[in-house]
Amino acid sequence: MQNETIIAGFGGQGVLFIGKVMSYAALENDLDVTWFPSYGPEMRGGTANCTVVIADEEIGSAQVLNPRAVIVMNQPSLDKYEDLIVPGGYLAVNTSLVNRPVKRKDISVIEIPATKIAEEIGDKRYANVVLLGGLAAAADFLDIKYIEKGLKKSLTGKKEALFEINLTALHKGADYKE
Repeated sequence: MQNETIIAGFGGQGVLFIGKVMSYAALENDLDVTWFPSYGPEMRGGTANCTVVIADEEIGSAQVLNPRAVIVMNQPSLDKYEDLIVPGGYLAVNTSLVNRPVKRKDISVIEIPATKIAEEIGDKRYANVVLLGGLAAAADFLDIKYIEKGLKKSLTGKKEALFEINLTALHKGADYKE
């Protein structure tokens, strides 16, 4: 079993953070993982994406051409990655920042107004975790209990106080129904 996920958005939207959370979740589940971040020179406000490969055996490459899952935080990311997803894959879309419907009919689409939900729980910066929760609830390769453990590992030290609000965001996304 190997699952490749691309997470994409603008810098500052927490794209790399949820990739790290997924990576820790995989490690908590005794799986192999690669986490490969990429961002433009501007960082905040520029483009950002990361690739997470999770497998039950050694991973040959961190490079992903046709992912099984994609999380898109904004319109440019949807435009760039929608056509790359393998048939039968997953696409989690932040409909708060995307202004067109998904064209693909051969993938599972998880549409969540993530920024709006995040603002309702206190801060738009939690939209990334809302989308991760939506993907975890829909996908057959992410277990929310391991995502919770990944959040815990990612939020240590000064950030430990953010665990509960992130847990709320995760479950809001997992429980979201249109």
